[in-house]
Amino acid sequence: MDSLIAASARALAAGDALGALKRVALRDDPPALALRGIAMAQLGDYARSRELLRRAARAFGSHEELARARCVVAEAEVALAMRDFAGSPRALAAATATLEAHADRGNAMQARLIAARRLLLLGRLGEAAATLDSLDARALTPALSAVAELSAAELALRSLRVAQAQAALARAHEAASRARVPALLAEVARAREAFDRPAARRLDADGELSLRLDDVAALLASATLVVDACRRGVGVGSAWCPLARRPVLFALARALAQAWPGDVDRETLIAGAFGFREPDETHRARLRVEIGRLRALVRDMATIEATARGFALRPLAARAVAVLAPPIEGEQASLLALLSDGAPWSTSALALALGASQRTVQRALAELEADGGVRALGRARAQRWLAPPLTGFTTILLLPAALPSE
Repeated sequence: MDSLIAASARALAAGDALGALKRVALRDDPPALALRGIAMAQLGDYARSRELLRRAARAFGSHEELARARCVVAEAEVALAMRDFAGSPRALAAATATLEAHADRGNAMQARLIAARRLLLLGRLGEAAATLDSLDARALTPALSAVAELSAAELALRSLRVAQAQAALARAHEAASRARVPALLAEVARAREAFDRPAARRLDADGELSLRLDDVAALLASATLVVDACRRGVGVGSAWCPLARRPVLFALARALAQAWPGDVDRETLIAGAFGFREPDETHRARLRVEIGRLRALVRDMATIEATARGFALRPLAARAVAVLAPPIEGEQASLLALLSDGAPWSTSALALALGASQRTVQRALAELEADGGVRALGRARAQRWLAPPLTGFTTILLLPAALPSE
């Protein structure tokens, strides 16, 4: 490695992209191309960065597999910043194996962190946790340690382990301070803001109350029977009944919970759960069947009594009842939460993260664009979508796969 390449690499490690480019901007040898690609990524020109990194990977010879693996890892991080999940994760896994075989532990840990952050964005929280657990803290530089702790904090927040998230953010701040990278310190500060913003709403007989994340955690740990509209289920303490795949039963449970301690008439339940405004006897019969199914599922937490008007929820052990609702609701809430991170998303990436079809996402984006909620950049396959930040509350409980039940 010549002196200019070494100096450029040191500048990049310190976050000085312009200083790195000054040393290698006019060079087209493979190491210089790779460094230029990383510098362009730090400056936010991801398309140019990806082009340079691919040129560098092709230019390295077959005997330089370590250098090529490093290019693959750098390109994977650029793809993550671009919210481009079209590529197979196997290329990153193969590059990780090559780095470990050559004892390049720092870059191998970087590759694992990229994989974990990708899984977090896709809402695959269990896999992300397993990947983070596999990291060797001794091989992490201060900058990588800060990124790892930020990822751990997000994972804990989305699982509502508030104390663990706060501890992880404290460690992230310490590591970012040691790394002396302003961007990392700013990211830690943004993450900490989530604790001070409303995260959900509690709906009960007393009205509506905004809750912060620690309030949500306390409610879910209490003896209150909670109908949770964030992760779609009914729970009390450690007991949990998921209803995410049973929308009719969840609609009935929520209507009954919001009316507690009163009852709900049959016509209202039929309209809310089935969508029929003028019910007949077949709809009433179906309502009885669905109430019976819900009654069987929640029998350890509550009973559902028939009344003269309709039905009423009666929690066991004289518990209180509350509905936990996200700060904003609707079919597009999770889509807006993903777009509010400030990064441009492709339609395919949004569909993958939401577990929906691209056509469904395209329709939702078209509606949001018509209302001025999102805007498109580029055309065809290069098109990306952006939305302004959702200010005033945290989007943690709106994200896909938030608050998993396992």
